[in-house]
Amino acid sequence: MDIAIAGGTGTLGSRVAEELRTRGHRVRVLSRRSPEYPVDLTTGEGLIDALAGCDVVVDAANGHGSPRGASRTLVDGTRRLLAAARAVGVQHHVCVSMVGCDMVPMGYLQVKAEQEWVVREGRVPWTIVRATQFHELLASALASAAKWGVVPVPRARLRTVACLEAAWVVADVAEGVPHRGRIEICGPEDTDVREMARVWRTVTGRRAVLMPVPLPGRMGQALRAGALTVERPDVRGTMSFGEWLRTEQVWASVAGTR
Repeated sequence: MDIAIAGGTGTLGSRVAEELRTRGHRVRVLSRRSPEYPVDLTTGEGLIDALAGCDVVVDAANGHGSPRGASRTLVDGTRRLLAAARAVGVQHHVCVSMVGCDMVPMGYLQVKAEQEWVVREGRVPWTIVRATQFHELLASALASAAKWGVVPVPRARLRTVACLEAAWVVADVAEGVPHRGRIEICGPEDTDVREMARVWRTVTGRRAVLMPVPLPGRMGQALRAGALTVERPDVRGTMSFGEWLRTEQVWASVAGTR
């Protein structure tokens, strides 16, 4: 199959591209800086040429900046991507989204929920793959905060998943028929940010102080109630946050000895 990946250089998109190539598919990585398939979702430039002859489009693009800025890529850009896909006869649009995006009153998540609506209302057969937060994202956030010696840790339930395991699911979906529905994936543990921060500190050996902080209002209530988790996922990952961290530590040690 010929499969185009918007956002194919990102954390998830690059892993999806690698997995699909391993499975024997012809993959086109779409991005502004792509030497072969340069596209701009905010203007639509390059989309028709990049998608011509493709069977499937995987949209793993990220929005950056303010919610308004993210919307230009994820909402308006998705409309352009769908229009181009329909024009050249793409048969399956796979949208990567986030578990709970329609449950938490947070700017970026609300943009993702609107993106899903655009996909559902579009005229290209579709599947939405919702994943919980990635181990990678949480670890990066903790490491960034630890540079200041103090890590704020709110009460929020999470079921983070390894990005690689999410990529496997997205690749499976891209190979299949359109569901015209959602597929949800989460990690194996139902835990909270505070416990995960303690695990991170133990595994990495960092000495940063973990400081509990409140999350007020509807957003805090939703996060404490587990709005970013899923009780009955379609796919449950197998690698816990601690296991993933230990694996990353081993690889970092190996790389450091080369």
